[in-house]
Formats: sequence, structure tokens, C-alpha cells
Amino acid sequence: MIEIWHWLTEFLSTLGPAPYLALVAVVAGLSQWLSWQIRVPSILLLLVVGFGLGQFVTPDHVLGRDLLFAGVTLAVGVILFEGALTLHLRDVRGIGRPVLRLCSVTVLLAWALITFAAWLIGFDLLISLLVGAILVVTGPTVIAPILRTPRPTRRVSALLKWEGIIVDPIGAVLAVLVFQAVLLGRGGEAFPQLVVNLLLTVGIACVLGLGIGWILEQFIKRHWIPDFLQGVACLTSAIGVLVVSNSLQQESGLLAVTVLGLYLGNRGLNLKHVEQFTEHLQVLFVGVLFVMLAGRIDTAQLVAIFPRALVFFLLLVVVARPVSIWLGLWGTKVTREEKGLLSFMAPRGIVAAAVTSIFGIEFTHAVERMRTRAAEATGEEAELLGQRADNLAVLAAQTTELVPLVFLVIVLTVALYGLGVGRWAERLGLATTSPQGILFVGAQQWVVQAASALDKAGATTLVVAREFSKLKEARKAGLSTVTANILSDYAVREMDLAGIRSLVAATKTDEVNATAAREFAHVLGRANVFQLARTPPKAAAGKVRSDAASHLTVQTAFSPPTTFTELEDLVARGHKVRSTKLTESFTLDDLSAREEDNVLMFVVKGGRVTVVQESTKLPEQGATLIYLAPPRATRSVAATSGAAPQSSPRS
Repeated sequence: MIEIWHWLTEFLSTLGPAPYLALVAVVAGLSQWLSWQIRVPSILLLLVVGFGLGQFVTPDHVLGRDLLFAGVTLAVGVILFEGALTLHLRDVRGIGRPVLRLCSVTVLLAWALITFAAWLIGFDLLISLLVGAILVVTGPTVIAPILRTPRPTRRVSALLKWEGIIVDPIGAVLAVLVFQAVLLGRGGEAFPQLVVNLLLTVGIACVLGLGIGWILEQFIKRHWIPDFLQGVACLTSAIGVLVVSNSLQQESGLLAVTVLGLYLGNRGLNLKHVEQFTEHLQVLFVGVLFVMLAGRIDTAQLVAIFPRALVFFLLLVVVARPVSIWLGLWGTKVTREEKGLLSFMAPRGIVAAAVTSIFGIEFTHAVERMRTRAAEATGEEAELLGQRADNLAVLAAQTTELVPLVFLVIVLTVALYGLGVGRWAERLGLATTSPQGILFVGAQQWVVQAASALDKAGATTLVVAREFSKLKEARKAGLSTVTANILSDYAVREMDLAGIRSLVAATKTDEVNATAAREFAHVLGRANVFQLARTPPKAAAGKVRSDAASHLTVQTAFSPPTTFTELEDLVARGHKVRSTKLTESFTLDDLSAREEDNVLMFVVKGGRVTVVQESTKLPEQGATLIYLAPPRATRSVAATSGAAPQSSPRS
């Protein structure tokens, strides 16, 4: 075993940049896939794997610090641009004031409270201010994956999403201002310079972000950029804005790319393909960054800081986050339950890790520059510069503890919130830990009957139709309904899907069904969206010409697959949706023998709802089967001697 360890250490230590980056990318991808399989936050696995890989080879050794942090800066910029691109102002209708508070008052309160917590565990006040600025951020890269499982209400999701994306650059700017204040000294003359720096940061970021955004908008609207190049154009523009902004004003680039993404995402441009392109890059970059940055952590430093980090973490969770949320949102229309969930949702992400790592290096460079200036100066100036260099060196020594401290905060907050937020949201009535609900598109008679049967079985249902009048029967049955075009912006972006797991598109138009299912696959997952069987073409033109392209279709619901017209014909002949409990005395075979002309729709077993397909392996017993059955009078006479099922008609 020891020999294998030594061999692995020697092999990994000899890796060049290309093999190392390839290894990190593969490890990051596998870790994210495995975390999805075992249903834990991917950040946890990425950090653990990255820390383990760092025991053999560190990114500093392979890439060098300058190249590493240049790449980190670019990747973080792309991540923030992708997040800002998905922020739409229409999403904050009704929650505009809370969002503004979360990105202003709450940030300042959190900064003060986190600073106090860092000071309590022994950091200098200036370093504590820096820690507070860095850790006010939460981050979309950790919030979005955590929220995929419980899927809370739209309001809470929107509040967390906006806070995560907007506060990231705010935290980075705050950290830069604190760093500059440390370099300028403790005198009152530093304040005017900090104000100037803040104005320059905001001004340069807004001018570049809005200016380049407007130019891109004109090029896209006038079709001067072909569709296949729009993703590349937006991405390269974001990278260019990031670098130029940083060169004009230190660390203003993250704010600039956020402004650029916000502008482009709210100009009515069709950038769905661009969002998908940048989203894939974001997933890759997040995985790679966490693996590499975790690989820089020294085990001895981690062990040394752990007791203090644990106290610090408890102060963040128990004091800083709840107090800043409740005071920051005081007087808004955010409910007590929503505040309760927001108070228990502040995981730290990649921006905190990246900014901390960068500032650890910046302090060391600042000390070196100050000593060089002191050596070149003479008299009182040299003495003053030497004293300031010594003071900075004391602070720089403390910054070596920041990286392991923030690393532990990220691990602990992601573990606590990621594993506990679902249960907490469920207790507050804002989400469910295991959503099993069905979203029906269409409100036909059989849909109302099926939704009622599912509702009786304990599953959440939502019926959506374009016209209010078509939902009359669903409302009379006490079902949740929404009047909307399923392809509208409202349905796709704003409709509350709390508790919903699957979609069944059941309109009379095959293309609407397929389009709706493909669109909602981005939210629910392609494995959970279904449409009715397509109506065969009237004139056979050959399979290649008549069948829809595979990438334009989704899974077909029910067994046997049944078209809209066929279902309507069955209902017209008296078929009704029934629910039957399969037991040891009445199995699936008994049901098939008793009622031969059935359309099997859903299976409910152990609280889990499955949309039946032809390939679905149905349980013989211990489940509730929901199916469309013929009128009782037409049952097979040969089957009437079988055991009676526990069934009830739903009309």
C-alpha cells in the first residue's frame, strides 16, 4: 500500500500542465455526476476530491501562481456573466423591494456581523473587515444545485437567486476597498481615496458593461452575428470586459461582467442558446475551480484553524445570517416562513474561495513592494515605509489562515444548508424534500379524473390550460389550476412548480406538447417530461419523412401509447379513470384479466409517482395503479369471477 502511495505521488508530481488540467476536468466531471447519483451537493464532493488530489500534486506546482490565478479570474468572470444573463427584471415583480434590501441593507448588516465574528476568534480588525467582505457572498453556483431537489416556491427561489448573483461582485468590491484601505494606512486621509476608488470601480464597470452590451445588442438585432457565433461573441465580450475593467480599476471586472449580463438578459433578445452554452461552461468551470483551489489547502493549516473555524461557522449560522435577514427585510412583505427559509440558506461558493486565494497572494506582494520602496527611500520616509511594511507583514501572516478558514466555511455551510434546507423548507410549507407532483398541460375530462385520483393518492397536481373556461371542471374538483399559455414567458419562467416532479403534455397539438415538454426539461429534467403519442400522418411519406426528429421529441406517456384523439374517443364511449390498489389477492394480472381495454397512466408506490410507459416494469402488488378503464358493463364476462379490486371511479 505504501509503495502504491509513493508511486502515485511520484507519477502525479511529474504531470505537465495539459495532463494535469485534463485530470482535474475528468475528476470534476465524475464528482459532479456521482453527487447527482447519491443526491448530495456537488460542491462537497468537489472539495473533498480536490483536497485529496492536492495531497499528491498542487496547481501552484504545475501551473504556477500567476497562471493559476489568471485562469481563476477569467473563470469566475464567466460564471458571474452566466448567472447575470439569466436574471430577468420581470422575475422580481412583487419582490423588488426585498431584492433591493437583500443586496444593500442585508449586505451591510452581514458585513458588520461577520467582521465581529472574525474579530472574536482572534483576527486583527482590518483582516476581520476583509473576511466580512469576502463572506457576505453566497453564490449561485452553490444555491442553484441545492435548490434543485426541494424546489421551493418561486418567490423564495427568485430572492435567493438574485441575492446570490448580485451580491457576489458587491462582496468582491467590498474586499478590494478594505484591501486598499489597509495599504493606504489607518489615517483619515484614506477615506477620500476610498470614495474615489469606489466611484471609479462602479463607473468603469457600468460604462464598460452597458457600452459593450449595447454594441452586442445592435449586432444581434441587425443579424450581423450569425446564431452559431452569438455564444462565442457574448463569451469573448465578457472576457474582454473583465480584463479591460480590471486593468483600469483593480477587481472591477466582476461587477462589469455582471452589468453586461444583466443588460443583455433584459433587452428582449433571444439568447436561450447563449444561456445554454454559458451554462455548460459554468458547470465545467465550477468543478475545475473547486478541485484546484481545494488542492491548495495545507493539511497542517486546516487542522490548526479548525477549532476557531468551527466557532466562526456557528456564529455565521446562528447569529450573522438570521439577524441580517430579519433586520434587513424588516417592513417588507416577505412572510415569516420565507424569512425563516432565507435565514437558513447562505452557503458560500466559488467567489468566496477565489477572492480569498487571490487576496492571500496580494498581501504578500504588497509587503514585498513596500519593502522595496523602503529600501529605495531615505530618512524619515524610509523609516515610515519600513514600519508600514512590518505592519503589513503582521497582517499578511494572518491572511495565511484565511484560505483554510474560508475552505472550512464553504464545506460546513454547504453541508449544513445543502443537507438540511429541504427538511426545513418542508416544515415551513415552502417546499417538499421529494417532489412527486404532476403538471398536466390540458384540462380534458380524463385529465381532471386522473389529477383527482393522484390528489387522492397524496400527490401534488397542477392543471394548466390556455383558456379560463376550460378549467371549470378542474376547479370544481378542487384541483390547483393556472390559466396560461404553456409556452408563454410566464409559464416557463414564473409559474410556481413547488412540489412538481413530472410534466404530461396532453393538448391536441403534437408540436405544442413536444415544445412544452422540451422547454420544461430544463427545469424538471428530460427523464421527467412526457407527451401523448403523436397522431400518425394521414399520408404515409416514409418513416424518415413523417417521424419527428429525435431531438424534437420526448418520452411518450401511458401504456399503450395513446393519442389525444384516441383518448377523447375512449372517454366518449364511457371510459373513466379509476384507481386500484394492487394487493396479494388482486394483482396486476388479475386487473388485466378483469379489464382488458385499459390505458395504464400512473403508478403510486411508497409515495413515489411514476408515469407509465410501454417500457415501465409494473409492480404486481403493493402499489396504486391509476388507469383509464372501460365502462363496468363492458368488462369481460370471463373475468367477473375474479377477486374484486379496491377501485373507485373518478368523475
